[in-house]
Amino acid sequence: MIEQDDFDINTRLHTIVRGEDEAAMVESVGLALVKLPDVLNRLKPDIMIVHGDRFDALALATSAALMNIRILHIEGGEVSGTIDDSIRHAITKLAHYHVCCTRSAEQHLISMCEDHDRILLAGCPSYDKLLCAKNKDYMSIIRMWLGDDVKPKDYIVALQHPVTTDIKHSIKMFELTLDALISFNKRTLVLFPNIDAGSKEMVRVMRKKGIEHHPNFRAVKHVPFEQFIQLVAHAGCVIGNSSCGVREVGAFGTPVINLGTRQIGRETGENVLHVRDADTQDKILQALHLQFGKQYPCSKIYGDGNAVPRILKFLKSIDLQEPLQKKFCFPPVKDNISQDIDHILETLSALAVDLGGTNLRVAIVSMKGEIVKKYTQFNPKTYEERINLILQMCVEAAAEAVKLNCRILGIGISTGGRVNPREGVVLHSTKLIQEWNSVDLRTPLSDTLHLPVWVDNDGNCAAMAERKFGQGKGLENFVTFITGTGIGGGIIHQHELIHGSSFCAAELGHLVVSLDGPDCSCGSHGCIEAYASGMALQKEAKKLHDEDLLLVEGMSVPKDEAVGALHLIQAAKLGNVKAQSILRTAGTALGLGVVNILHTVNPSLVILSGILASHYIHTVKDVIRQQALSSVQDVDVVVSDLVDPALLGAASMVLDYTTRRIY
Repeated sequence: MIEQDDFDINTRLHTIVRGEDEAAMVESVGLALVKLPDVLNRLKPDIMIVHGDRFDALALATSAALMNIRILHIEGGEVSGTIDDSIRHAITKLAHYHVCCTRSAEQHLISMCEDHDRILLAGCPSYDKLLCAKNKDYMSIIRMWLGDDVKPKDYIVALQHPVTTDIKHSIKMFELTLDALISFNKRTLVLFPNIDAGSKEMVRVMRKKGIEHHPNFRAVKHVPFEQFIQLVAHAGCVIGNSSCGVREVGAFGTPVINLGTRQIGRETGENVLHVRDADTQDKILQALHLQFGKQYPCSKIYGDGNAVPRILKFLKSIDLQEPLQKKFCFPPVKDNISQDIDHILETLSALAVDLGGTNLRVAIVSMKGEIVKKYTQFNPKTYEERINLILQMCVEAAAEAVKLNCRILGIGISTGGRVNPREGVVLHSTKLIQEWNSVDLRTPLSDTLHLPVWVDNDGNCAAMAERKFGQGKGLENFVTFITGTGIGGGIIHQHELIHGSSFCAAELGHLVVSLDGPDCSCGSHGCIEAYASGMALQKEAKKLHDEDLLLVEGMSVPKDEAVGALHLIQAAKLGNVKAQSILRTAGTALGLGVVNILHTVNPSLVILSGILASHYIHTVKDVIRQQALSSVQDVDVVVSDLVDPALLGAASMVLDYTTRRIY
């Protein structure tokens, strides 16, 4: 097949040792390892592309890794349930770059501490051919392999391999499958098993039952891929335990019977009927009666037909000059905490810190998002006082957690300003939080409490809280605006939080909505924050109060109480026209920012969070109706139902990662 595609073949290696048992598989890997160094030294490839989970691919990956050759692994992160899993994940650990087929596979790779920046979710390359397979002459292919009297949807394709971790049972299951197919009495194309350990015994079973000479069966060792596509596309059923049954066949909606445990962990479409314990002929026969001749919707779990262009683009983006040393994205843990019976008995919790423009809050948050206990202090003005207070409050909360039977898994910090979450450093903050630039929060907290620490911007944390506990749960794309002392936000795109190249993404409070607007704390003019933040409303409330235009009948402000945003809102509710105008302007500014986001990232939901959200929601919706393109006017805008999104978001960083690591 490779020769037919006119590839220039530089070297041929014979590495398969015959024997079809466990020892032969090991010897094949060893033979490949002996022969490959000379070849790789001569070729000096820039990148080695390794596909799948076969033992010969493991030899390739091992050789390339030890010879400092970059490895691109295709179809990593998947789970099937046999020795293939171990081989596939071993190749993942050796590979420098990863191309995966499904979102679950991508998440598995991230869970395995692979660098997210080196993972491409492309889909399965074979789907590029499968989804455009429109061979009009499929009847000649069917006749060639199955006979002139066979009609489409009236034959079976059987493909079953040995399970190397339980060879004896897989041979017995193959025998039961053949008995069921003989009883079912339909024309069947049987492909010989692969060369894994146990295949020799399976071939003996075929010959013992006379499959090669049976009038209803055609037994073959290989079918060219393009012809195989047509055969499974027009089959009445596909039966066996091959990955092609649960992956490629889904592209056509052909019914599949998946036998045994070889593909137990695979994602499958609704066309697949699983017979996990294929321990009787009757059970397999019943499955054939249920599935044969049905037609299911086509499944695109494994690809959309555009994998190859994505992979080519990814390959071209690889910088061959960057250091070859592979980096793993391990959680930042200073001291390894051993696991014991207490882990089972205690409640898994996170210590969440919310560092806002006004208050500093620390909370113990349970796995379900319940705030077990919360502590609040005014945020000190100086860096030294602030760090000392954070440490003091966290130490006290950790001690209290023991009394409350809560096991603290880590610390999550939500803070204003621009944050590098990889290093746990606050890079820069606006004037809302003074003396808050180039601050390493991770080290002092981790050193003091001996726990892993995660840090992110408060807007990003609000978005993560919505993703885990709120209205963004299960959504692929949504945006959160947080309205408090300042204005922040977070963007979830394809289930992932966007940080940006310099960790400045989703600074939604500093979207400029007017060129001649009021001064903003960031140094610019006309930002949303300059109109709609609690700080901006407080400034407007003071102006009205100084001019005796704030208070209306039924309202008073004690002399020792500072005028703030809530007084402005109260005045507006009591009919103060000027206060109503200020709130309308603030809501309009926020609405224009939302429109800009709708036109930029096209989310499916916008969530307004924070104490001012409910006062802005109606104005924001009006602005969308008036200003947004018709294609995005139907996007829903809702008020968050989370009480403390910043705290819950800080906790979610801990709970998401540590529980994935433990379980």
